Amino acid sequence: MTQPELKIEVDHRETLFDSFLRVDRLKLRHSLFAGGWSELMTRELILRPRAVGVLLFDPVQQQVVLVRQIRVGMLDEGQHPWLLELVAGMVESGEEPIEVAARESLEEANTKPQDLLQICEYYNSPGISNERITLFCGRVDATQAGGIFGLDDEHEDIEVVVLSLADALAKVASGEINNAMSIIALQWLQLNQPMLEESWK
Repeated sequence: MTQPELKIEVDHRETLFDSFLRVDRLKLRHSLFAGGWSELMTRELILRPRAVGVLLFDPVQQQVVLVRQIRVGMLDEGQHPWLLELVAGMVESGEEPIEVAARESLEEANTKPQDLLQICEYYNSPGISNERITLFCGRVDATQAGGIFGLDDEHEDIEVVVLSLADALAKVASGEINNAMSIIALQWLQLNQPMLEESWK
């Protein structure tokens, strides 16, 4: 059976909100797998700049450098909203993701990663947003990591947290580390650590 060509038609689009987030409302229809068209439907779309996350790894100490900061998305979720995460940030106009990885590592963790390697790109929640995230892994000296950093004009209050790789993976398994960016990067490291360390020699 030949699959029909998949199409989408946007009948109307308007911006509802444009501040830290931009939210558009779309009226659209799409072709159906069984043939024909769906009914006209309404969907909201959150528009976000590209983002970057960086897993900072010390292969000598077998430690990762993470950050802890408040996240408002966790306010109603029954856990405190200070999450352990990767260094991360938005791609500004004219920047490449790898440049953002270096800039954010300095701003948030006061460290300069070496040998940045791209892990993957993925869409964070494509049912409601166009946010695309590029993940990197960079080599650091974790013995020099620690402190509180962030930009005052961005209301950042960021604690640098150094963990053994084993402890970080245990926190993924227990659910203490429960954000997608960190889980993807740490599990990638668990699978690819021998290849990574060999490439860094």
